[in-house]
Amino acid sequence: MKILIVDDDSTFSLVLKRYLEKQNFEVTTAFSVKQALAVGRPDTFDSWLLDYRLPDGTGLDLMQEFLKQGAKKPAIIMTGFNDVRTAVTAIRMGAYDYITKPVNQEELLMVLKQAIGTPKQKKMERPTGALPPFVKGSGKNYKKLEEQIELIAPTPMSAIIEGESGTGKEYMARLIHSLSKRSAKSFVAIDCGTLTKDLASSELFGHVKGAFTGALQSKTGKLELADGGTLFLDEIGNLGYEVQVKLLRVLQERIIQPLGSNDDIKTDVRIIAATNDDLWRSVQTGNFREDLYHRLNEFKIRIPPLRERLEDLPLFVQFFLQQSNQLLDRQVEELTPDVWEIFNNYEWPGNIRELKNIVKRMVLLSSGKKATMDSLPEEMFLLTRIKSSHTENDLKVQQELMEKEMIEDALSQAKYNKTKAAKMLNIDRSTLYAKMEKFQIKY
Repeated sequence: MKILIVDDDSTFSLVLKRYLEKQNFEVTTAFSVKQALAVGRPDTFDSWLLDYRLPDGTGLDLMQEFLKQGAKKPAIIMTGFNDVRTAVTAIRMGAYDYITKPVNQEELLMVLKQAIGTPKQKKMERPTGALPPFVKGSGKNYKKLEEQIELIAPTPMSAIIEGESGTGKEYMARLIHSLSKRSAKSFVAIDCGTLTKDLASSELFGHVKGAFTGALQSKTGKLELADGGTLFLDEIGNLGYEVQVKLLRVLQERIIQPLGSNDDIKTDVRIIAATNDDLWRSVQTGNFREDLYHRLNEFKIRIPPLRERLEDLPLFVQFFLQQSNQLLDRQVEELTPDVWEIFNNYEWPGNIRELKNIVKRMVLLSSGKKATMDSLPEEMFLLTRIKSSHTENDLKVQQELMEKEMIEDALSQAKYNKTKAAKMLNIDRSTLYAKMEKFQIKY
């Protein structure tokens, strides 16, 4: 199996290279974005191990460039900032997983094996539309969510699922499909956040041979593959304007036209869209078509973040403990009380996905039956301390929290383009950088 490591620390890269080669990986190293783009086609590697900060860009920039080239391999982002928000951003932009420095070699090996998978594992992948392992909540927020799903599932209505990254939007879409009258047909999922404009058209509508440069053979689009079933469009707000127009036609006329073809193909597909942003705000700013929004928004479901579902935390922890014990051959049965105190006071910006990764890491680092504070990542201590020091009566703290939230929101809307974000905030770039440094915002 071939791995590409991109990190500007040559000593660290060499140590990692030697370790992975002992584990029977074939490793290529690069020390910058430019070097990585010159080592060969990205799809010749089974996985990319990318440092977040590089001399001429970031690992996310490099990953996006690989995706633009049509490569679809699992990217693992390494960050030395111990900043989970950077990791959340990475996963939202298409990364498979993240790992913090200093890198635990056993943890990295586990993540790589999961990302690439063995031939046996690939044969055992669940069939299209089958529900992945999941634990239901018992709190009032989950009960309300479950009632909405049971209500919408049997109908033919389109739906928009809103929720932060890591809350389980695709699982809920699969659940709706499994409870619908279309359950015997295909459930097809596509992540719009990883697609360029041209690639999105090809992925959704398909193309005929010779439709564009590089189209060496015809391809069936996801809309046609999902005929009779459900198409899940994750991060739909990232679709370009032209693709939105074509998708609206599909919803109105129930026909698709592959790129380069003059033939219309009839399709009967239910569309469930998901977003971690406020899609209506995108409509108001002109980034998303209002007519398409109303076509999709026949029913809206909001998945609450984990910090609003802390009553379900024990259920999730127990579920992920069992999963991780089986995966890592460990016998961890519980968390110590001081760990629970941290868990209950933590904001969980990465939601259920972050909880799963943290529990897995704790199980890996625990030799006994109890997972202790020593196995927690550093950022949990930092962010929990920050939260506990912010009293509601401290006006200065509240103002700073609001300012930080506005900056993070502007960066998200601007797709992390700092020049655009500064204009939106009506400040210059140097002021934006100073405030990002002050509030420890790492993008």
